[in-house]
Formats: sequence, structure tokens, C-alpha cells
Amino acid sequence: MFSDNPPGVSEILRRSRVGIAGAGGLGSNLASHLARAGVGALTVVDRDVIELRNLNRQAYFLDQVGMAKVDALAANLARINPSLEYEGFRSTLSAENCCGFFEGCSLLAEALDLAGTKSMVLERWLACMPGVPVVGASGLAGAGATDSLRIFRSGRFVMCGDFCSDLSAGTLSSRVGVVAAMMANEAIRLLLEFEDGGGP
Repeated sequence: MFSDNPPGVSEILRRSRVGIAGAGGLGSNLASHLARAGVGALTVVDRDVIELRNLNRQAYFLDQVGMAKVDALAANLARINPSLEYEGFRSTLSAENCCGFFEGCSLLAEALDLAGTKSMVLERWLACMPGVPVVGASGLAGAGATDSLRIFRSGRFVMCGDFCSDLSAGTLSSRVGVVAAMMANEAIRLLLEFEDGGGP
């Protein structure tokens, strides 16, 4: 399945576990990209069930409306990559639990909607797991203007998005999908660079 991956990539990704906070538009699409790339294990935490309005941007299907997102995602990822090890937790993330869920992860990805929760999770991760690379997102709403999307990098910390739009502008699968793909690409880059403690 991964014979077209760049040389040496599959071996590293197979040994990696990525933790994803959120299984909505960003999280579900990010998880799909990572499963297709050959990441060996995912840990995903999300509290929500799928609503009909989610289907315009989230990697779910009409017959999954009403299911817990972490359960529907498990089924969908198993169809993409049956060898993927998957842990899904239907839970609300808090300052007390947001590190414990992701112990043992090679990389952490923040894919949450609410600004306050995003900030809390990122701050806690950077404080309690300082050696683990983190990828997050800020600003992906609206339509068009793909060239406004960019990447901020600081060592093991990366943010993707336009850094200004908010959800009041609405969301579309195309723009959400671009940011999710940017996050996946940065996650893979970090996993490869920081293998065996390397990297910049």
C-alpha cells in the first residue's frame, strides 16, 4: 500500500503514534491523511457526535449522522488502512486530562474549534510534554484566498492557517481540507526530522 511513499518514510511513520485533539473538520481529515501516509497509530479525543451540518467539511458519511465522531472515524480509517492502530476516546478535554490521553505519542496535533480550548490544550502540551512536536491550526474559515494560508514554524511547534478568520465566516470542505493537508504534511516532516532525537 505504501510502495509509492518516498524512500525511508514508511519505516519511520509505521513506528509513530500521533495524538489528535478533535475529530471534526480538521481532525477527521488530518487523520485520513496520516492513515493514508502510513502512520502506525493514532490516538484521537473528541466529545461530539456527527451532525448533518458537519458533512460539508468533515470526513464522515450520511449514514454516520448521530454516531460519536471517534467511533465513526475508527470505522472509516479501518477501511483506508486496516493495519492502523487506533484509540478513540469520547471525552471533553480539560487542563487535567489533556496530557494523559496522549502519553506515548510521537507528535501531537491540535484540531479544535473553540479558541479557549485550543489555547489551553496547546499551553498544557507545551508545558507537560516539551520534547514532543506539536502541530496546530488557527484561521481556516471563509472561502477562496488560498494564498492567505501560511505556516508558522518554531522548532518543534508549528501552526497552519490564515491566523485571522473565525468561524463566523462559515466553513467549506475545500479550505478546511487545505489546512488539514498542511497540518498532515508538517506532521510528517516533524516525525521524519525528529526521529531519534534529531531535527533543527
